[in-house]
Amino acid sequence: MDDASITLPIFSSVILLLFYLPSSSSSSSSSYPYEVKCMLQIERLELTATVGPESLIFDHLGRGPYTGVSDGRILLWHGHSQGWNRACYGGGVVEESECGRPLGLQFHWATGVLYVADAYLGLLAVGAEGGVARRIADGADGVPFNFTNGVDVDQSTGEVYFTDSSTQYQRPDYLLCVLTGDSTGRLLKYDPIRKNVVVLKDSLPFPNGVALSDDNTFLVYAETGSCRIIKYWLRGPMAGATTVFADLPGYPDNIRRNSRGEFWVAINREKIDLNHQVYFKTTTQTVKQIMAIKLSREGKLLEVLLNEDDTFVASEANEHNGTIWIGSVENPYVQVYKF
Repeated sequence: MDDASITLPIFSSVILLLFYLPSSSSSSSSSYPYEVKCMLQIERLELTATVGPESLIFDHLGRGPYTGVSDGRILLWHGHSQGWNRACYGGGVVEESECGRPLGLQFHWATGVLYVADAYLGLLAVGAEGGVARRIADGADGVPFNFTNGVDVDQSTGEVYFTDSSTQYQRPDYLLCVLTGDSTGRLLKYDPIRKNVVVLKDSLPFPNGVALSDDNTFLVYAETGSCRIIKYWLRGPMAGATTVFADLPGYPDNIRRNSRGEFWVAINREKIDLNHQVYFKTTTQTVKQIMAIKLSREGKLLEVLLNEDDTFVASEANEHNGTIWIGSVENPYVQVYKF
């Protein structure tokens, strides 16, 4: 774990609010400079014979969501009449280390190429015509990818930004990345013209989701190991520099930018202490789990989504046409919340 201290200064009021939040479907208070919503009115989109809809994306025509699941397939939601159907990729093998495990997904809209961060197979691409994914990168600077995770695409250049969470631990041992303080993760860029990979930043504590800004001048990535979001400058006088974008009340997973340039961060689990004993909870009321938070382009906390279903483990929150689609790396369904 890096040498920065883990603090919760801007989120202390969020934790307090968890204890006293009224039990309504949507709550907010003028006492706080952000909205707090308790997700009681949600819909489940159940999967069949598989689990783990980790990442959720829409194509340039608005179709979707597409999601990768535990058996290696990428599925497409066709509405309630047809449900989930295979869109592309493999599947059908029991061990995910053999069939692959698609985690982060993102389209390059101009070409229709779907980029897949596969935990075991590296960075993959599926052509606009669909079909089986092909591997386009499996390592950088002589170090093979070990836990490829988050991905986003610069829609203007086609460059692909992604993370390799650890060179020491693979996906089944993700918890050890946190508990051991592993800092072997990397932030990377794939150039589709030169077909090469550049390491932008290394020695990172469990880098996870990644999202570009609306003007492509910077990106943000989740450091799950340190419960932070980090800003990495891509252009301008600070290009290549990093700053802390936000300290978080839990372990972040994927990040998605909405149409207004704001960032949704999924909170996989709330923070525990170094002895792994103390969770944020209360004995006087039902615990409302932080599922996702929304941050402004400047890193200011705008909104908190809470959920009383403590069996649901959020991996991504994607806002699309007035609806929040919430994926899970563990559960057999997607949660849908409409404003």
